[in-house]
Amino acid sequence: MNVKHELQSIISGIGDHATTDLIKAAANYIRKGQETSGNSQEPKLTKDQETAELISWINEQQLWFTDHDENRFIASGAEQKVYLHKDERHVYKLNDSIFYQYWLDYFYSLLIHNYFFPSTAYQLIGFFKKEDVFYAVVKQPFIEITSTTDTSIVKEFLYANGFQLRKNNDYFNTELGLILEDLHDENVLTNNGILFFIDTVFYLDNTFFIK
Repeated sequence: MNVKHELQSIISGIGDHATTDLIKAAANYIRKGQETSGNSQEPKLTKDQETAELISWINEQQLWFTDHDENRFIASGAEQKVYLHKDERHVYKLNDSIFYQYWLDYFYSLLIHNYFFPSTAYQLIGFFKKEDVFYAVVKQPFIEITSTTDTSIVKEFLYANGFQLRKNNDYFNTELGLILEDLHDENVLTNNGILFFIDTVFYLDNTFFIK
C-alpha cells in the first residue's frame, strides 16, 4: 500500500485502533452525522453542529478534561494555549481549531501529523470548555530547544519528502493532495540538530481522495 492509500485508510477510519484511538473515535463520531458524495467529502454538518454533536458524545463518554491548571501555562498562539503536563515530560494544548473550517478537518490534521511525525505524535486526552470557547485537549512530548531552527533546512527536508514551497512557510504535496502550512521556526523545533515538527496544520486538497 502506498503512502496516499495508507493516509486515505487512516482518514476513512479503516484499520486498527479506530475506536481506541480517541482522535479516530472523534472523527468517526462526526462522520456518522455527515453525508458525502463522490470524492467531494463535503461535510453535511456546520462547525457549530459538529460542536453540538461532539458535546453530546463527550457527555455520554465522560471525556471532559478535568486536570487543567492555569499555573502550568507556557505559551499561546492564534489557535491554542500550551501548558506543561503534570508529568513534566509532555505538554498539553487547548486548541479551538480556529485554523479549520470544520472540526473533522482538525482531527484529520492530527491523524496526518501522527503518520508523518510519530516522535511528536498528538494524543487526544479530552475536551475543555471555558467562557463559551470549546477546545480539544491534546498531549504531546515536550521538546527542548538546543538551537534556533533554520527554515532553509526545514525546506530541504520537506522537499526531499515531496513537499514543495508555495509561499512563506506553506507547502504543498501534489502527489498526496496535501497542504501543509505555518511551518515557521516556532512550529518546528531543533534539538541537537534534529528537527521536531510540533505544530503542523495539514489540509486535504480536493485531489486527496482521488486514487
